[in-house]
Amino acid sequence: MSALLATLADRQFLTSLLVAIAVAATVLTLAMPLVGGDRLQRRMKAVALERERIRQRERARLGAANQRVNLRPAPKPYMKEVVERLNLSQWLGTETAKAKLTMAGYRGHSAEINFLFFRLVMPIGLCVIAAIYMFVLQVGHFPGLVRIGIVIAATYLGIKLPELFLANVIQKRQQSIKRAWPDALDLMLICVESSMSIEQAFRKVSQEVGAQSIALAEELMLTTAELSYLSERRQAYENLGARTGVEAVKNVTTALIQAERYGTPIGQALRVLSQESRDMRMNEAEKKAAALPPKLTVPMILFFLPVLFVVIITPALIQVFKWQ
Repeated sequence: MSALLATLADRQFLTSLLVAIAVAATVLTLAMPLVGGDRLQRRMKAVALERERIRQRERARLGAANQRVNLRPAPKPYMKEVVERLNLSQWLGTETAKAKLTMAGYRGHSAEINFLFFRLVMPIGLCVIAAIYMFVLQVGHFPGLVRIGIVIAATYLGIKLPELFLANVIQKRQQSIKRAWPDALDLMLICVESSMSIEQAFRKVSQEVGAQSIALAEELMLTTAELSYLSERRQAYENLGARTGVEAVKNVTTALIQAERYGTPIGQALRVLSQESRDMRMNEAEKKAAALPPKLTVPMILFFLPVLFVVIITPALIQVFKWQ
């Protein structure tokens, strides 16, 4: 045990370990595109399976009201046991967390159990690791209060890590949907004006827009399934807005709900909303372009100007020292 602790406390060993992890991560990052396969086909296949499960659920519900069909894969047994024994759904689970899981693309009871499990394990694990390094291995020359502060900070980081992970996934998913949404609206408008139903329009758009945004194609396929099997079509539109969390998508779902209720033409509303979405995307691009010069000021001062001064002044200095 003492030899193991001495090895873990060795700075050269820690440096070698970090270098090995960095090299492995680099190799894995470079190799992932080669072995990843067709991600779009896998996601579309998963959506098709989800639709089949929804069909089976609705048939079973209509045939026997008391029969329940499990639409989601079962969670890990040890995770489920820990969550149920400690009643983590009451202490750590919130409606906001469930909504964020849905917006991140993680659906079902299994995703919620995994989130609650990691929300419990991460702070405990980081706290134990930080305590071992600070008080057992005594890495670094820190006072006692600083060591306690580092352990508390590691514990707080463990509490926030699952939420930060979800926020990152949601942000990437929403950016993908925002980029593809104006094009999807144009395709939807063409389908609707060619006398297609809204279900057929969603299905066709999901097939065409998948190459641009897999997340949007998945959501549209799920909405198509819900429109076919839910008792109220309004609920399917509301679910689409809630799952994406994008304001432009919510505006379209509101227009579709009003069209279903009052019988107003869908094509005109989609045309106006499509133009608004394109204008919004253009405004965001203009804002990013306008914010670019202030962001480049500090890098220019730190990196460009010193090199420029060296290039300008060095020949003059060479001539001065040469004549001296």
